[in-house]
Amino acid sequence: MGERILPCVPLRGVTIFPNTIVHFDIGRERSIKALEMAMADDRTLFVVSQKDDSVLLPTREDVYDIGTIVKVKQMLKINGDAVRVLVAGISRAKIISTPKDVAFATVEEYEENIDAEVLSVEEKAAMRILTDKFIEYASATGKITDEVVDKTLAESEPGALVDKIAGELDVITAKKQAVLEAEPFYERITCLIKLLAEESDIAVLEKQITQKVKENVDNNQKEYFLKERLKAIQEELGEEEDAQAEAEQWLAKLEELHLEESIDTKLRKEIKRFGKMPPSSAESAVIRNYVETILELPWNSESKVNTNLNRAGKILERDHYGLDKVKERILEYLAVIHLSRSIKGPILCLVGPPGTGKTSIARSIAEATGRKFLRMSLGGVRDEAEIRGHRRTYIGAIPGRIITSIKECGSSNPLFLFDEIDKIGADYKGDPSSALLEVLDPEQNKTFTDHFLEIPFDLSKVLFITTANTLDTIPRPLLDRMEVIEVSGYTEQDKVQIAERYLIPKQIKEHGLKKESVKISRAALSDIINYYTRESGVRNLEREIAGICRKAAYWTVSDRKKTFSVTPRNLEKYLGKRRFHYDIIDGKGEIGVVTGMAWTEVGGDTLSIETAVVPGTGKLSLTGNLGDVMQESARAGVSYIRSIASELSIPEDFYEKKDLHIHVPEGAVPKDGPSAGVTMFTSCVSALTGRPVRKDVAMTGEITLRGKVLPVGGIKEKVLAAYRAGIRTILLPRENLKDTEDIPQAVRKDIRFVGLDLAREALEEALEKQE
Repeated sequence: MGERILPCVPLRGVTIFPNTIVHFDIGRERSIKALEMAMADDRTLFVVSQKDDSVLLPTREDVYDIGTIVKVKQMLKINGDAVRVLVAGISRAKIISTPKDVAFATVEEYEENIDAEVLSVEEKAAMRILTDKFIEYASATGKITDEVVDKTLAESEPGALVDKIAGELDVITAKKQAVLEAEPFYERITCLIKLLAEESDIAVLEKQITQKVKENVDNNQKEYFLKERLKAIQEELGEEEDAQAEAEQWLAKLEELHLEESIDTKLRKEIKRFGKMPPSSAESAVIRNYVETILELPWNSESKVNTNLNRAGKILERDHYGLDKVKERILEYLAVIHLSRSIKGPILCLVGPPGTGKTSIARSIAEATGRKFLRMSLGGVRDEAEIRGHRRTYIGAIPGRIITSIKECGSSNPLFLFDEIDKIGADYKGDPSSALLEVLDPEQNKTFTDHFLEIPFDLSKVLFITTANTLDTIPRPLLDRMEVIEVSGYTEQDKVQIAERYLIPKQIKEHGLKKESVKISRAALSDIINYYTRESGVRNLEREIAGICRKAAYWTVSDRKKTFSVTPRNLEKYLGKRRFHYDIIDGKGEIGVVTGMAWTEVGGDTLSIETAVVPGTGKLSLTGNLGDVMQESARAGVSYIRSIASELSIPEDFYEKKDLHIHVPEGAVPKDGPSAGVTMFTSCVSALTGRPVRKDVAMTGEITLRGKVLPVGGIKEKVLAAYRAGIRTILLPRENLKDTEDIPQAVRKDIRFVGLDLAREALEEALEKQE
């Protein structure tokens, strides 16, 4: 080895090995000057490869450390200032130092003189493998002729043979540089063997891929020819429909949808079948309906959900008065979406009496959340196919109402309302409520499978809302999947507000009247609510207001009257005689007559429970169309009285000499439930002791044999009914006192609530004091 200072030429995309003859082109001014200096001296030049071919003016950092000392054999000017140079590689050399512009380089030359006789066994074996791999590479790539292979392998000196083989490879500069730099000699051989093996494998794969592409092209040409022939035959037969063209349109749509692989494969199979069928066949129509249904589904299309809480709140307040729990739950849902950006649609069940706005609030929720609104009434639905669709084997098969509605609305995240879910039925066609179990389960509806589609569709983005009048008829597994929100009946004050804000302006507009032409006073509205409607909602109230507007419209046209003022005095002129009356508690207390409170589907009501004691043999008579549970409550109350008769100053043998008759008026109306237990107990004690019951006290609660008072439902409706009847003291089970928080403040402040643990505690409040 020795150090030498030589002109230096950086090469782009070229690596030169010792013992090889190579030509390359030089165009950069700096490189041409280095070449001229070499020609002026002894034609010796140092060439080194660049790390990045895009660098025009390389510095020391842009070139490799090891290059090759070459002897210039020939140079020829081409295309302007460019020069083509033919050089012979002499030996490897390492850069010791160089100026910044790399015009010169001080290099240390490697002296290699490898004799074939002194090679180790490993090196000899590696040389044989190298020879075989070179032949294999030449055969696989087809880029090296047999003459070049023979000429290369004729080299007897091992080092020169390795360099010549490396010089023939068509690989990137970095891989050639790795071979050039490899030391010692055995490492250089193994590096070259690995490179040859890798490139051979790549070449084989390239040939296989090229062959497959060629075969596919040939098949496509054949398929195109046959399709054209088929098209000509169809035209001759008069079949104008081109099934294949339709199939191609479907495939184009399918490509745009980017569906899951399993769905995509299934659909392509159906489209392929369709393309082979004559358009007139029955099966062709079935497949067309199936494919078009799937392609029209909004797989990737969804509405942008509004997360602006202020805007959503204003919309909900604009359309509905009250319903605070529903509004609060929807605003919470929107807030979570705003924070998480990924939440499954909740499944809400709005339960309450008719006419309280359950269906209309769902429409407002859709507008507030920015979703499209879909509604399906489940009242009387008995066929499971309404939910899940029909199998394609049936004639006229269609998807279920859920998939059909989502397809028509064009959005994958609408608000879907299942109305009247408590009135769903079942028969020999299946149980629709069981089919809804999958739809209304956030963990399952992500892969909802309609019988018609036979592929899963994601319903987890849909906001499902259901409505019901009662929970009793909803199957428990179905109810378990829903978040129940109770929509209780409106108070009289609520109804007045709703009428003034919504119902009156709406009916005036619908009847063609002017806003100022009809005035209904608040007192008149209260009378309409109390004496012309009996409901928890406002549906009949709206009907009565519509009746007033019809009268006004008639008189406007016939009598040319322009303004109408409705007051309690002239209300009968518009609506006729009063239809209902409410019990107004007045007068003195009576023995054995207690005011109870009842809950009905149309709201709360008060009822009088009467007990008469007559001579007899201890019989208990119950009248008033009472249900089994209510009769059992009466018997439990009487048994409790017998157990504490001595404490109440009642003769202990009263049940042997007296008959008790308990009657609940309005005998034509069926009554049931345990909540009148305390009331009947108090009525019996009053009749047996002869102590009157206070008229301004009402009570409710279930009684046990040991006199404990258990909680009951419908407290809000019951209290409002009692308040309307003039009651100002109400006895409740102690556990029900917390339910009084739902009662409007205006009502709550005028009523004294007393909590009961034992039934005998009611006697102190309800029975008048003995003189």
